[in-house]
Parts: sequence; C-alpha cells; structure tokens
Amino acid sequence: MDKLVSTLNCTLHLRDGQRSFELDVDFHLAAGELLALSGPSGSGKTSVLRILAGLESRAKGRLVFQGQVWQDHTQHIFLPPQQRSIGVVFQDYALFPNMNVRQNLHFALPKNESTALIDELLEVMDLQDLARAFPLELSGGQQQRVALARALVRRPKLLLLDEPLSALDTQMREHLQQYIQELHERYALTTLLISHHPEEIQRLAQRVLVMEKGKIVAETIPAEERKKGFLLRAIWMGVVEGKAQVKLGDNLLQTAVKGNEVLAYSVGEVVWIRMLSKDEFEVLPKTS
Repeated sequence: MDKLVSTLNCTLHLRDGQRSFELDVDFHLAAGELLALSGPSGSGKTSVLRILAGLESRAKGRLVFQGQVWQDHTQHIFLPPQQRSIGVVFQDYALFPNMNVRQNLHFALPKNESTALIDELLEVMDLQDLARAFPLELSGGQQQRVALARALVRRPKLLLLDEPLSALDTQMREHLQQYIQELHERYALTTLLISHHPEEIQRLAQRVLVMEKGKIVAETIPAEERKKGFLLRAIWMGVVEGKAQVKLGDNLLQTAVKGNEVLAYSVGEVVWIRMLSKDEFEVLPKTS
C-alpha cells in the first residue's frame, strides 16, 4: 500500500499582500490518480505544488511519495527538485527563447539517456513539424505543448500542472485538455492539476480538493469520473441493508456487499476503497 499512495502533511506560514495565514494540509495522492486542487486565488494551491516540487524548504511536516521520503523537517530530510521524480508545467511556459523545440526538450534530457523519447514526445504532441521552430515563432497552445513534452523528458512519476491552460482561449484550452488526458494515461502518471475552470476539472480530474485560506475545506469526485479503479481514502460508515457505506468528503457512497466478504471495520475508521465503476467500489482488506 505504501508504494501506491503518497501523503503530504505539512504547515507553512504564508503572506498574501497585507494578509498572512497558515497553510495546513493533510492529503493523499494515489498512484495513477489525476487530482485537482481548486479554490480562490491566494488559498495556498501553488504553495502545495511548490512543496511537492521541492521549491519550498520552509514547510514543516512530512512528504512521502510512493514509499520515498521527500521531505521531513523532524529528520532534516529535504530532497531538491532534481532528486524528485517530477515534471512541472507552469502557466507561463518557461521555454528557453534561444533554443528551438527539439533543443528545449533535449536540455531536460538526463545525461546518457537516449533521444528516442524526444522523438516519441514530438510525435505524441504533434510537434514533429515544429521541431526546429523557436518559441517566439509558436502560438500559445504550441508553446504549452512543448512545455508539457519537456516536463516528461525525465520520465517523471509525478506531473505537477499549475494552471497550465489559463492563458489560452476556450477552444485551445479544450484542445490541450485532450493532450493532458492522453499523456496522463499513456505514461501512467500521477498528476496534480491546479485549475480555476470547473469544466476543465470536470473533464480531467478523478478527485478534487477545494482549498480556502490554506486549508482543504472539501473533497469531491466529478460525477463523470467516478470510475477507473483508482484508490481513495474514505471513512467507514458500516453496512446498512446489505450495502457497505463509506463517506468520501461530503459524499456518502454505498455498494452491495458480496456474500463471502468480511469487512472488519469500526464506524468512523479510515478505509481504502477502489472505484470499479461510476456507482460501485470495493473496500480493501485491512493490512497487518
């Protein structure tokens, strides 16, 4: 279970203009999940991403990614970004203007790695014909496709997206959403997406955490994405009329109990569930 689930539990003092507040978050991220962070500007979403990326060393707490401790202030552990298996895409693309598309990708390639992945990503992102073009010769959508491809050159396990499509018009944003979805599935990524757009979250996310003033205030599952077998942490609510019930954020989910299934949990206990379809899940057995 430890290698399938990543956890972040931390606090950090933040200042937003004249206002200061405490970031205090505790959440999990299942392997292969696409999790969205939503909430008003200044609620701490980007700070969470910076902690995951290794760009914020002041946070107190513990960050474990798929069994590896990335950050623990009590043990003086802090892995820098280059030692974390991450890819990061920001809103402003951050491409090197003096390098063409292929060179931008090659710059991120680990030493002694084959360039075959660059060719593959150029094909996947429909950039083959633009490989020799420079950033200033590209549209905003094309530049963001290059930024997405570059983030995957290091074969990361965790992809961090900080409002990557917010500067694009609606049509281009919808086009890029398809690329993100395809990349997430093709390369078996675990992805954290920060977005202000409900339709984008609805289309891409399997689960949504809503933040306000540095805290997670709600957890929801977009209706059309309650599927795909990903792992979620829930609260056991017991068996009622032959149906197992769990609480996930503000949602009460229930599914039929199989005839030989033994669920030795107490009401209020944390359990792990795997979504099997829009309306069905299974409760994972206790681990010793």
